[in-house]
Amino acid sequence: MTAKGRSAGQPVNASERRMFLSRRDTLLGALALSASGPAGAASARPMPSRGFNLPGWVDKADGLAPGRDVLEKLRQTGFETIRLPVDGDLIVADSKTFPRRLHEAIAELTKLGFAVMVDMHPSADLHGAFQKDATAAAVRVEQAWTILRTVIADLPTATVYPELLNEPPMERSVWLGLRDRLAENVRARCPLHTLIWGPARFQGTWEIEDTPPLADQNQIAAIHYYAPLAFTHQCQTWERSPLARVSNLPFPATKTLPHIQQLITARRAAGDPEVADLIEKELAVPWTTERISSDFKALQRWSEKAGCPVMVNEFGVLNFCVDAKSRTTWVRAVRQAAEANRIGWTYWELDQGFGFIRSRQSTAAFDPSMITALLGR
Repeated sequence: MTAKGRSAGQPVNASERRMFLSRRDTLLGALALSASGPAGAASARPMPSRGFNLPGWVDKADGLAPGRDVLEKLRQTGFETIRLPVDGDLIVADSKTFPRRLHEAIAELTKLGFAVMVDMHPSADLHGAFQKDATAAAVRVEQAWTILRTVIADLPTATVYPELLNEPPMERSVWLGLRDRLAENVRARCPLHTLIWGPARFQGTWEIEDTPPLADQNQIAAIHYYAPLAFTHQCQTWERSPLARVSNLPFPATKTLPHIQQLITARRAAGDPEVADLIEKELAVPWTTERISSDFKALQRWSEKAGCPVMVNEFGVLNFCVDAKSRTTWVRAVRQAAEANRIGWTYWELDQGFGFIRSRQSTAAFDPSMITALLGR
């Protein structure tokens, strides 16, 4: 059922209200489900799950759409959800053409059977603006949502999820005020859609521990999981960072492994103590599947205490210089930990540095080992 045709402020009718209450009860009731239930059972999941992120399409003026045959194959393979990053500045700059393009994209995905998370994903320019003038930058986001909410308003409430702001680049106290304003903004036109939000600044598991949920009965909290960063981001290329000089780090790993000790010694001998120190710091605690499981159990405890469903809508391993077995072992461990704790997930991302297919326009090169890690047992 959709909110099709409703104007801002128009009351919800009795039938829609009953649907909303039922949806709310399902969302909260799912928190009490036993972790021993059937992992991946879509009927038991009141949130977007088993999905992937699709950047590079509607977050760019010249973005590349995926081929319909690729989308169909992904859906048939078992993926249920697409997290779709959007650029608020593009929406405001072209408030006639771009929203229509976005609406068409979301509608196409839902017709193919996907749930869609519409992720307000700040550009590098907006990130910089938040550091210079947080008030003015916040206004830009609010303006974008004032337009974007009209795009979402007549799309299905059961399968389209507005996400308020990706990795909010500000202090927690500032974000909570902006989060509440954005939620109120979206709710003015989308009273029945489930809102998604994450903690500032990086949506880390450690950042949600003391973050309260929205005062809203239809919400999902979303976190990102890339730990240990030295493993998941080794050989990164997009910014100056010691991570660019980390390579051949395996998973699982402990600081005492001979291979790890050799890496640390080699970096110090090469005059690069920054990388050596980074590896030692990241592996101060052994990184194993058990460590990942522990992190997700803690996340589920927060969910139960807060009365708020939670999901991991970004996790992944950069495929530049990591061995395939380590990569799939980590991906499988995160996915299984999420599912064991009734936490939905969307992998970052489809076909770029973290991807699991070679091209969004060809069905010829799907990575079977990664797909098994994501969708297998």
